[in-house]
Amino acid sequence: MMFEDVKQARLPRGSGLALATVLATIVAAALPALAADPVPNKGDTSWMLTASALVLLMTVPGLALFYGGLVRTKNMLSMLMQVFAIVCVVALIWVLYGYSLAFSSGTSFNAFVGGLSKAFLNIAPDKKTILDANVATFSNGVVIPELVYIAFQMTFACITPALIVGAFAERMKFSALLLFTVLWVTFVYCPIAHMVWYWAGPDALADAARKVASSSGDAKKLAEAALQSVTEDAGYIFQLGAIDFAGGTVVHINAGIAGLVGALMLGKRVGYGKEAMPPHSLTFTMVGAALLWVGWFGFNAGSALEANSTAALAMINTFVATAAAALSWMFAEWITKGKPSLLGIVSGAVAGLVAITPASGFAGPMGGLLLGLAAGVVCFIFCTGIKNALGYDDSLDVFGIHCIGGILGAIATGILVSPGFGGTGILDYTLKPGEGVVAEFVLRTQLIAQMKAVGITILWSGIGSAIIYKLVDVIVGLRPAVEAEREGLDVTAHGERAYNY
Repeated sequence: MMFEDVKQARLPRGSGLALATVLATIVAAALPALAADPVPNKGDTSWMLTASALVLLMTVPGLALFYGGLVRTKNMLSMLMQVFAIVCVVALIWVLYGYSLAFSSGTSFNAFVGGLSKAFLNIAPDKKTILDANVATFSNGVVIPELVYIAFQMTFACITPALIVGAFAERMKFSALLLFTVLWVTFVYCPIAHMVWYWAGPDALADAARKVASSSGDAKKLAEAALQSVTEDAGYIFQLGAIDFAGGTVVHINAGIAGLVGALMLGKRVGYGKEAMPPHSLTFTMVGAALLWVGWFGFNAGSALEANSTAALAMINTFVATAAAALSWMFAEWITKGKPSLLGIVSGAVAGLVAITPASGFAGPMGGLLLGLAAGVVCFIFCTGIKNALGYDDSLDVFGIHCIGGILGAIATGILVSPGFGGTGILDYTLKPGEGVVAEFVLRTQLIAQMKAVGITILWSGIGSAIIYKLVDVIVGLRPAVEAEREGLDVTAHGERAYNY
């Protein structure tokens, strides 16, 4: 049809709007597309809200009941009080400045700790409101609301110092515990979390790598320098190449070594080795362990930051590794002591949860099962034979389960992540910008990175904790009077009893 014919042709009613739509589509396709900011998916957001609540369930009531049942009747209430108070203190620290120290950048010490740019939750300086602030996940172009991420990471910060109290249970002043918690979270937990988990995110790496691929000459050199800068915008342990899916180093080794240092510096409980100190309620301990297991699905599967197949893998691993460790501890105890105990099977379950934590989103299910079997036996040996041989008073086996289980899991993660062993491999976001690609796996390199991460965590937490314990001892004193300890911390520290007969 000639142009005049088009001019004179009579179009059907309403077709003008259709033609305009077609023309707009053609024009839009011809122009360079402007990438819109990604929007959080409601499914991912819902899952992360749920996971955050599950991790809180781990601490109160889970950990509180687990630890409470293991102490003597006269200290039950004090244990519940300590765990609950720690959660409250750390939650406020987190929103005031803790989150910023762990998950921001821009300082000259960025490899080791963040700055204060997000203090008081100042997370949206260039957005309309705080509701518009998002953070990256592990997939290109996928985000979740930053408020959800803050809440999720807050629960990790809350449970970690709460784990420590089991090592010196029944013998620390409440005022000392509160002061220790504030200092420890500030100077030990936040830097470790930053070193292990802080990075620029997949989209920042992809954008920088894309500019390298599309440029040449001097522009390419500038783009390569920019990519290097983005790569270095990460914590020191992350830059080493170490991987920790849900907190083997940040939570368990960190808390476990701090607990051992505390147990050694406070000394043994009054009457330790001379008086019987059995758990007063294994019923509470079993209920607490069950709540820990349920809550741990939020801990591990939530660390995927999305409702996806990685979260499903972490969930399966949290099932099988825990069951395997519980049974391996039970059978080890049955063989060596003649009877399987409830305390043994629930302790094994916790050991399995600890060990699988860093590997949960990286190992295949059979790898998780093997890791669980190993964790149950190894932690049983440390909590019985080695502890008895060395004679230290780690009241509730924080070191033997959390530190040793965390070390085993962190190192094993470097093996089990290998696709050759059924693992997921490690994604590289620069090989094919805009898409995470499984990078070449070198076992020796990854194991060295994992061992460095373990070593740095032990040194930072061990030395830092020792300094903080000493400082607290000078300021308020660590231990109550002998008479107060004998009477029990429920009455002497809090003026209450867990049970009134």
